[in-house]
Amino acid sequence: MTVTDIYSQLTRDEGGCILHIYPDSRGIDTVYVGHNLEANPLSDLDFTVEQGMQILHDDVDRITTQLIASIPWLAAFQQSEPVRFGIFQNMAFNMGVGGVLKFHHDLADTQAGRYEQSAQDMRMSLWYVQVGARAERLCQQMLTGMWV
Repeated sequence: MTVTDIYSQLTRDEGGCILHIYPDSRGIDTVYVGHNLEANPLSDLDFTVEQGMQILHDDVDRITTQLIASIPWLAAFQQSEPVRFGIFQNMAFNMGVGGVLKFHHDLADTQAGRYEQSAQDMRMSLWYVQVGARAERLCQQMLTGMWV
């Protein structure tokens, strides 16, 4: 699958658009493209792939709003470095905005344009060990500024 934006990246990372409830890696009921039903319940789960993808877009919009509200400098970064901004969207999708806020060094290095150090910060985290290949892809994305 070719990754060209946050939506295609999350679709790959979350295993596609799944039309039935399934447990995520922590046992939380999930549906579509990584939609956490515990944190964001849905009243109707009888959707098509197209509707599931719309829920993904809604989830990304919600996470993006939360990221920018919590880390204001990301608003300008989203415009100047959209691919690297996508790293924080992906991380927030995976661990919540609160989890991203714990990456103090990574955020500071990214804000300063020290992308190599930022990738190193990511590699030194417990998240990197837990997430594995997904985390390494995001490190490569930080280094290259290209979707991975």
